[in-house]
Amino acid sequence: MRNLLLAGVCAAALMGNPALADDIKQGGEMTVTYKDDVSTLDPAIGYDWQNWSMIKSLFDGLMDYVPGTTELRPDLAESYEISEDGKIFTFKLRKGVKFHNGRELTAQDVKYSIERVVNPATQSPGAGFFATIKGVEEASAGKGGELSGITVQDPHTIRFELTRPDATFLHVMALNFAHVVPKEEVEKHGADFGKNPVGSGAFKLAEWTLGQRLVFERFTDYWNEGLPKLDRITFEVGQEPVVALLRLQNGEIDVPGDGIPPAKFVEVTNDPNFKDLIIRGGQLHTGYVTMNVKMAPFDKVEVRKAVNMAINKDRILRIINGRAVAANQPLPPSMPGYAKDYAGYAYDPEGAKKLLEQAGLGDGFSTELYVMNTDPQPRIAQAIQQDLKAIGITASIKSLAQANVIAAGGEENQAPMIWSGGMAWIADFPDPSNFYGPILGCGGAVPGGWNWSWYCNEELDKKAAEADAIVDPAKAAEREALWRDIYLKIMEDAPWAPIFNEERFTIRSERIGGDDKLFVDPVHIPVHYDQVYAKDVQ
Repeated sequence: MRNLLLAGVCAAALMGNPALADDIKQGGEMTVTYKDDVSTLDPAIGYDWQNWSMIKSLFDGLMDYVPGTTELRPDLAESYEISEDGKIFTFKLRKGVKFHNGRELTAQDVKYSIERVVNPATQSPGAGFFATIKGVEEASAGKGGELSGITVQDPHTIRFELTRPDATFLHVMALNFAHVVPKEEVEKHGADFGKNPVGSGAFKLAEWTLGQRLVFERFTDYWNEGLPKLDRITFEVGQEPVVALLRLQNGEIDVPGDGIPPAKFVEVTNDPNFKDLIIRGGQLHTGYVTMNVKMAPFDKVEVRKAVNMAINKDRILRIINGRAVAANQPLPPSMPGYAKDYAGYAYDPEGAKKLLEQAGLGDGFSTELYVMNTDPQPRIAQAIQQDLKAIGITASIKSLAQANVIAAGGEENQAPMIWSGGMAWIADFPDPSNFYGPILGCGGAVPGGWNWSWYCNEELDKKAAEADAIVDPAKAAEREALWRDIYLKIMEDAPWAPIFNEERFTIRSERIGGDDKLFVDPVHIPVHYDQVYAKDVQ
């Protein structure tokens, strides 16, 4: 066994500047608004942008990320070991961690929480992430509640045995779905546990008035000394984004959770009063045009490359008011494996015409471009349509409801081209494999799948399996290099035309302090509520 993280590593040192963190006084409160009410605070169930960071404030898991980065760190785990064959993960838990009900958290709670997620009765949308644990297949089929691959060795040691080496397993253990819950509270509240959450996180739920507000209060027995900084957070729901922005201007709230309203984006970003309050950050997102390689003439690589060279990405960025950066490959810039030195296909209409001539299509051709019928997606599709027309491709736009576009993409011979806007892939965790299998691998090129280009390169599938068998974190660079090569080969085959990597804009009041990275995190965290602080108590 290789000991990969030594016991006793100080979590504060992994978060940034510990001296600065120690200087910040605890106290104060903040108010956050959202348009919609919260659906659930159960970590086994919650799977939307709004409740993701709320759940992370109430619960903890074995692993987490350094705020604002894609770098893994231990959380409830004090240390972990991985076997030489990459199939056994053993975690040592921190001692003295308490749930909000006062009971100490143990390895048995971790086991129960994972088994609860994969139990079909829970109906967790995250069950599939744990598929490599031994016994999950049987449990999913209703053949048993306990997983043979999870062993509690003592109250603070838990062992996971996998069916194959899985380099993404530590990322899976950082997902909300792997957060730890107390069995007695789940059994006490049953289906209403999501409205009565009890975890071990930095905050505990103090009030939930449906349709009006939720109130979180600082958990004074939190294991991570010095956190959280705030005493109280109030989430007001039912607030229209435009109204929330006005309330921010009036000093009534601190963070409009739904962000800057699109209709007000230009006005707000050009207002000098907001200059120091707007925070911009990347997401694990890429918007792209798929070309169905099973449908002529997109079975010809020259045609697919011509489309890549025909699209004026800068014009599309202007349509969305600069809320993204141009993309040149499937992976977003913040994802490990991103090729920083790759230039991609330059905007070159004349070069695109020559490629069509080489493909025997010098006179052009007609096709269809599917798009979701919600603004600004049709306007983006029209810009793409005009660019294609300039090189001789006549693309008629099929603007449909999101579900209909997704269904068309899942049919082998229905959608020649799809603009992915409004449906584009956002990674579940910051690992390049999550951008491959579902949307570019052979496994996703099936009826009902998300690989709308129907691209299947069996050699790349083998390389992807090789990459994911490299489990040792000491060989992370080697694994990233393999993934980098996989995605560059995909760009040679050009089943996609990557268009942009969308960015997220957050705005906060002058009363709330904290590093910018605490407000725009690439790993699905709108705000790190445990580490932001109130300036008026400093």
